[in-house]
Amino acid sequence: MKKKILVAGGTGYIGSHTTVELQQAGYDVLIIDDLSNSNIEVLDGIERITGIRPEFVQLDLKDKEGTRKALQEHPGVEGVILFAASKAVGESVQQPLKYYRNNITTLINILELMPEFNMKGIVFSSSCTVYGQPDPENLPVTENAPIKPATSPYGNTKQINEEIIRDTIHAGAPFKSIILRYFNPIGAHPTAEIGELPNGVPQNLIPYLVQTAIGIRKELSVFGDDYNTPDGSCIRDYINVVDLAKAHVVAMNRMLENKSDDKMEIFNLGTGRGVSVLELVNTFEKATGVKVPHKIVGRREGDIEQVWANPEKANNVLGWKAEESLEDTLKSAWNWQLKLRERGIQ
Repeated sequence: MKKKILVAGGTGYIGSHTTVELQQAGYDVLIIDDLSNSNIEVLDGIERITGIRPEFVQLDLKDKEGTRKALQEHPGVEGVILFAASKAVGESVQQPLKYYRNNITTLINILELMPEFNMKGIVFSSSCTVYGQPDPENLPVTENAPIKPATSPYGNTKQINEEIIRDTIHAGAPFKSIILRYFNPIGAHPTAEIGELPNGVPQNLIPYLVQTAIGIRKELSVFGDDYNTPDGSCIRDYINVVDLAKAHVVAMNRMLENKSDDKMEIFNLGTGRGVSVLELVNTFEKATGVKVPHKIVGRREGDIEQVWANPEKANNVLGWKAEESLEDTLKSAWNWQLKLRERGIQ
């Protein structure tokens, strides 16, 4: 019998790609999502890629009783991957209480329900924002780099949630956890059946970039060109979303098959290469042949100057590695945008 995984926030960007990889790896998937920043049609895309429609419940995971009921009605969940969270750095600075309520309450509910339903492990979607702005000697960032004061409420919720998981495991919780600290996920599925489609004006760079390239947005704002980097723009580690999704499958296998004695493990997921915002724009233009109108504006509160991963631990311990090139990843994002236009969505 197939093992069933709860993907919390599974119609979202990373959640949908992870659902595809889980199904292709032989898992059954139950998605719970409130569709606050995603679209029900994502299920059609998942089904077109895999031939399987995942079980789906539309529900706000802050509703603990509703979540309990959903798990009773969809029995057999062995592990959970928690994506469900508000995730825009800039918005979190403007609306901190929304972020604390959404991101922390959801995790607590899930952790409290896991023993009730005999779940064996949780993969938690964390972020490189927990490192804040690393000191130069800590670049590229390993998992042992100091956790710095968060520069945004979003980053702070990730730090707090990691602490909540650590304390819960330490208190003797009957399950394991793997925390995955993502760097910057971008791109779309190579089929262009699923990709990043935020509701409203995008808060993330790539959706805004491709919407500008296709003419939906007038121009892309690059926040700051006066940072201490080669071209003055921020540097990030951009990782292909399918590569990222595959790491969740490996992490879940590791817990369910008891491949480690550790009750909690942490891994950085990145490519190991830092790319500036302006370099990313140039790479997109070269890869697609499409120009992106852009202008330099002032720095954005909450942004970190530069951060990129040392992914050696994930490479060596998990046996996982980012494979896709930046060019191919950016082409996949553009093909997804073209598919959306074709479908009349934008």
